[in-house]
Amino acid sequence: MMAPQLLLVVLLLVTCSSGITGLSIGVNYGTMGDNLPSFAAVANFLKTNTIIDRVKLFDANPDILRAFANTGIAVTITVPNGDIPGLMTVEGAKGWVERNVMGFEGTRIVRVLVGNEVLHWGPQELRDDLVGAMRMLRVALVQAGLGHLQVTTAHSLGILLRSQPPSTGRFRPGWDTGVLAPMLQFLRETKSPFVVNPYPYFGSTAKLLNYCTFGRYRGWPDRYTGKVYYNMFDSLMDAVYSAMKALGYPDVDIVVGETGWPTVAESWQTWVNVGPQRRIMAGW
Repeated sequence: MMAPQLLLVVLLLVTCSSGITGLSIGVNYGTMGDNLPSFAAVANFLKTNTIIDRVKLFDANPDILRAFANTGIAVTITVPNGDIPGLMTVEGAKGWVERNVMGFEGTRIVRVLVGNEVLHWGPQELRDDLVGAMRMLRVALVQAGLGHLQVTTAHSLGILLRSQPPSTGRFRPGWDTGVLAPMLQFLRETKSPFVVNPYPYFGSTAKLLNYCTFGRYRGWPDRYTGKVYYNMFDSLMDAVYSAMKALGYPDVDIVVGETGWPTVAESWQTWVNVGPQRRIMAGW
């Protein structure tokens, strides 16, 4: 029964990461649950039974990192939000790298996320520290001989002031020039991607169900560009690109950190069930 159960987890959490070099399919590997397979079983299943070639962790669990050794699967690790203040000094950043990145020979760590949706959830002190912590972690990685690892952070789409029509997408005032512009400059300098977590579910209604889940839809035109959107996912991603372009950073790659569709929701959200989820997976 282990393989079918694990497959369900994979399907629910499937994400895509795209860049100028091609397309990769990955999963977010969470461990908040009961009766979960062992880390080694998960790593082996992904390697031998799927086309999954990337995994994103919400921390830097050393047991998981060891389980993915010699699988060839690219692993993204995350600095928990609470650890961000500790990265604001060279010594603190070096210590984090020594404890959480070094010593995992054979594990293909490719990226470090400094926090998850920090701008959305705060507090303000973390927002103020975010770019500085990213820069300091980068220094520590370079000094440790790990300069090939990308350093970035993941954002909810709460960073957008508006997303419709997509060509008018803009970041929220204050965050745009105060945090996101210097962050995008850092990402450009280090050739690291801008990571976002787009969830069409949050904009879903019964009428927009097909639009949100890659179903048949008449199309939604952008009145300024004439481009017609047949699903909300593409619309959201173009809104992010437009916001980046407005700040002068259209050349920074965009990576999808996570997305998905729930199996259940509030009782009044009768359109939210496993049916649309199956359609989304078929579309992927």
